[in-house]
Amino acid sequence: MFQKKKIKIIKIEGMHCEHCAKKVEDGLKAIEEIGKIKIDLKRKEVRIEEKESISDQLIQKSIEDLGYQVLEITEK
Repeated sequence: MFQKKKIKIIKIEGMHCEHCAKKVEDGLKAIEEIGKIKIDLKRKEVRIEEKESISDQLIQKSIEDLGYQVLEITEK
């Protein structure tokens, strides 16, 4: 049976430029449960599509280990 993929939106503080966006994208790509990643620098947010369920804590730790602050994670 077809299962709808979850999308999470992560608000990030400290992501200011393309270099920052690339650093966050590469960090998230290392998590195999994450599929598509779309970064919006203007809104300072990242949209991820889960391939498998992933905890918000793992996402937050991965981003904060890169030096950025996670303000909010919401599901769509």
